[in-house]
Amino acid sequence: MLGLKLPTDPRWINIVEKNIEEILTDHAYCEQKAASNAITIIVKFPQYSDVVQAMSELVKEEIEHFQMVHQEILKRGLKLGRERKDEYIHDLLSFIRKGGDNEQQFVERMLFGAIIEARSCERFRILSEELSDPNLRVFYRELMESEARHYTTFLNFAKKYSMKIDVDQRWREFLEFESTLMIKYGKRETIHG
Repeated sequence: MLGLKLPTDPRWINIVEKNIEEILTDHAYCEQKAASNAITIIVKFPQYSDVVQAMSELVKEEIEHFQMVHQEILKRGLKLGRERKDEYIHDLLSFIRKGGDNEQQFVERMLFGAIIEARSCERFRILSEELSDPNLRVFYRELMESEARHYTTFLNFAKKYSMKIDVDQRWREFLEFESTLMIKYGKRETIHG
């Protein structure tokens, strides 16, 4: 369903298991950044009322997810650590085409969101199936379903509002580029890295 070209290295789960506090902290900040991305979309593309509505709902959901992750951290007697730079996101941003008309900017932003949600969904599936903690497995299963919904939301909006851009072709390019990134990621206790 997700179309990702390179799956996460299976050894990633072993890294995560050794430092649950780090993965939860990183995850909390990912949720916060996802909310910020949705706000940016509202600001940049207010002409699409259905997009504004969907992104408003997404902001609320992502902040709720942040709160859920934070509660999970507290429940375990851990602390929310400091935010780290997300190199994966930085690398993806370098792939977005700069300039162009409003349609191109919109499609790029939607596909950027879709690829992040797709990889998050894949990682949450792994966590939901392979973590030794049964409570965290359930926790990540529920979040995985949400990420899958977000992924399709972004992709569907890119297709809906593209008149002259071949969204399927550009999506394939995003998937190919993202697969080259994944060769260097999956070696840290982070959601994307």
